[in-house]
Amino acid sequence: MEFRENEAIYSQVASFVTEQIMLGKWLPGDKIPSVRELASDLQVNPHTVVRAYDILQTKEVISNKRGIGFFILTDAIEKIKAFGKERFMGQDLPELLKSMYLLDIGIEEIAEKFETYKTNINKTK
Repeated sequence: MEFRENEAIYSQVASFVTEQIMLGKWLPGDKIPSVRELASDLQVNPHTVVRAYDILQTKEVISNKRGIGFFILTDAIEKIKAFGKERFMGQDLPELLKSMYLLDIGIEEIAEKFETYKTNINKTK
């Protein structure tokens, strides 16, 4: 995993976990990798994964079954979409719109790129 400098690593780990869920690689009800396992896979400190898992528990995406491990909650996808949409609309979209305005990029160009992206994503599933 390539980490971005402008975002805390624990936040990026939490995003990685939610992405795995959204892509259907990890399903609701499934056990997710242990803290040590994910830390090893992503080459990060286990405390970083603990912090990421804490965030995801707070957002009710995963739960800890003491002694067994962490599991994806049944309504995790809906929770991820809700807070993801809120973050996107509040933070990412304003930046995107500003760039579109400054670079004179029309909504049609964006729609075309989005359709191409969706087609390519569906081919990889």
